[in-house]
Amino acid sequence: MSVTRLCLVRHGETAWNAEGRVQGQLDVPLSAVGLAQARAVAAALAGESFGAIYASDLARVRQTAEPAAARLGLGVRLERALRERHYGMFERLTYVEVKERYPAEYARFRDKDLDFDFVSGESLRAFAERALACVAALVERHAGESILVFTHGGVLEMVYRHATGRGLSSARDFEIPNAALNRIEVAGGAWRVAAWAEVSHLEGALDDLPG
Repeated sequence: MSVTRLCLVRHGETAWNAEGRVQGQLDVPLSAVGLAQARAVAAALAGESFGAIYASDLARVRQTAEPAAARLGLGVRLERALRERHYGMFERLTYVEVKERYPAEYARFRDKDLDFDFVSGESLRAFAERALACVAALVERHAGESILVFTHGGVLEMVYRHATGRGLSSARDFEIPNAALNRIEVAGGAWRVAAWAEVSHLEGALDDLPG
């Protein structure tokens, strides 16, 4: 049985990450820390072989992918469907500000209400369907190969939950650090986590969400 291997990487740190500010689908670039993390990712993956590299089309992800692509001699294929969840009314605000200004909406977000869409954003149900459909299509397209995928924390969370059988509304008991390496193997339609949140190549990394 052939095995398809994915190495998934969350984008490097941005100034908004450091501030605890909600980015969603806003196009925020990497900070100096994030650019250094992107170079560290490239160095960590230099000895590996991949059939293709994919990335979200947002700047912070493209900037994270570029050093690795150059090191590996591959182009970056942009996929809009690898974008972060659209956080609607939460975007631009810090999580502290959201909690203060919109306590009822924050509670629905915190409790993982599947149909809460931030009034002008994307529900958890719709986001999971979009993200997993995209990654599943890449798996099918590159069956039996190894591919490198640069994306966002939300997409990584959906992949981890799918691979481990966790429901969308269960508490998150795993980390999703900036620029960490996360490895998934798919064989016979079954997904499994081979390694998660590898950060030995980094000096430090922030998790995807506040505690």
